[in-house]
Amino acid sequence: MKTIIKNILVFSFVVVAIAAFFSLYQHAPLQKEEKVRIDTLVSSVVKEEVKSIEVRGDSLHIERNDGKKQVLHKEPQESLTELLRHYNVEPQKISKIAITVKDQGTAFWVNTLLTILLPFLLLGFLIFIMARQIQGANNRALTFGMSRARQIDQKTAKDRVTFKDVAGAVEAKEELQEIIEFLKDPKKFLSLGAKIPKGVLLVGAPGTGKTLLAKAVAGEAEAPFFSVSASEFIEMFVGVGASRVRDLFARAKKQSPCIIFIDEIDAIGRQRGAGLGGSHDEREQTLNQILVELDGFEPTTNVIVLAATNRPDVLDPALLRPGRFDRRVIIDLPRIEDRVAILEVHARNKPLAQDVSLRKVAERTPGFSGADLANLMNEAAILTARKNAKEISLDALFASIEKVMLGPERKSHIVSDKEKKITAYHEAGHALVSHTLPDAPPVQKISIISRGQAAGYTMNVPAEDRQFRTKSEFTAELAVLLGGYVSERLIFNEITTGASNDLKKATHLAKRLVTDYGMSEHLGQRTFGTREELIFLGREITEQRDYSEKTAERIDEEVTNFIKGAYATAQKVIAGSREKLEAIVQLLLEKETLEREEFEAIFASTTPEQASSAS
Repeated sequence: MKTIIKNILVFSFVVVAIAAFFSLYQHAPLQKEEKVRIDTLVSSVVKEEVKSIEVRGDSLHIERNDGKKQVLHKEPQESLTELLRHYNVEPQKISKIAITVKDQGTAFWVNTLLTILLPFLLLGFLIFIMARQIQGANNRALTFGMSRARQIDQKTAKDRVTFKDVAGAVEAKEELQEIIEFLKDPKKFLSLGAKIPKGVLLVGAPGTGKTLLAKAVAGEAEAPFFSVSASEFIEMFVGVGASRVRDLFARAKKQSPCIIFIDEIDAIGRQRGAGLGGSHDEREQTLNQILVELDGFEPTTNVIVLAATNRPDVLDPALLRPGRFDRRVIIDLPRIEDRVAILEVHARNKPLAQDVSLRKVAERTPGFSGADLANLMNEAAILTARKNAKEISLDALFASIEKVMLGPERKSHIVSDKEKKITAYHEAGHALVSHTLPDAPPVQKISIISRGQAAGYTMNVPAEDRQFRTKSEFTAELAVLLGGYVSERLIFNEITTGASNDLKKATHLAKRLVTDYGMSEHLGQRTFGTREELIFLGREITEQRDYSEKTAERIDEEVTNFIKGAYATAQKVIAGSREKLEAIVQLLLEKETLEREEFEAIFASTTPEQASSAS
């Protein structure tokens, strides 16, 4: 509706402007003319002071003998001769004047016609716009069941992605290399009776590069790439999703060899019969059509379907059986060497200072995905630009790590001296326990500057990536979590709300040790409880007990025993290293932030003054 009104206003303005132009052109004098009355003209004619008169419609343009210009408007129906005769002007006087009648030409007729036809033109234009809108709606109705997949031709694409742009994920790239070779030379496989997988499922946590890998496969194979999100198939009308699936696969077959990439396939690939709507559910019909299309491929059709998800556990079994998505490529979170390579990729167009070591950055980012690392580099560039610096420093990268993990610094957040002191003892307790226990990760940084929702933080990351964790590492983590709580209670003989998040994490971890990992000595080697999920909601909503009330009481006792044991360990460490705790707090209150070298220098010093001078 807004577009129609806008078009009408524009059209009206153009028509009025044209009419005004012609009207101005018609009546515009070459020079300024004096307006006179009829009696003045008659008097001038009688005195023979008029040289010439030019008749232009209902206006008379008079030129006097002295060169003066005058203009007179008369009645349209009356001629000049009749006008002068009515005033008894002698014919001899009139004959001495050069009288010319000028044809008004095109301008007059255009001005007249536009004045008459303007309402009809506006009405016709309005009908034309409405007809176009109706025709557009009809066209959209005809194309409603067509696929909305975006096609990218890798041979002509300017931002073509290859495996060189994908750092890490070595095993995943090796698995996908077979797909590339099949797309380039299918006869090599078909001659041996081999059948390349029709569907490849990319599984990994969010941000690990599933979509990037799919683009890289298409870029390496130089094959057309159809990209679509699974949610784009679904509409409120029954049958539209299945129609779009059919159209997508028909388009792909015409562009063979090519790749179809379906992102977030769990949006339509969830287990059938688990939601609401029965057998006529639109999502299930779309899934059924995908299953049919995968089965309908001819052996010689060079179309590969790549799909990505971070929830493979909710996918329908029929989607994962051999002949459909029968190959699963796992994309793990990058390890330290992969993180270094990913940081190098995202640092290509960024000026780094000479002292920047990307490995040091990678050491502080365990658990970061590729997207997190890209965000980290971007935040460092923004921080550097904000400071009007020309190169990205290591400090900017470290600050970006903390911003990604915890949020920006809350420098405007005013904290009283008492709260600042409590925060310092709290974080010093975490750091002291983490440094003392051999199974706890080393401390990288301590700060009492507020970030996000945290009043302070202690960053302790493992020295190397770990795939498995031991019971002793878990118990050490529990003690570190309770270190701040113990420190506050020991120093102030009081408990604050600052440790609430630590207690929540410790309780959750202790419960998992008992119910998930079988690390309880009294309850034996088994798990407790099964999680029930509503597939159509895709989230955990309840936990089904598979144990008795008596066992539930014992689980609570074991969780409490883990917490008490960690509390005792933390209390023993802090009470036995009270001097070191005071040294850490004193230096924290002075500098607000301690790096790893400054923190470890405290344990190499005998007094806080020596620790401060060493730092």
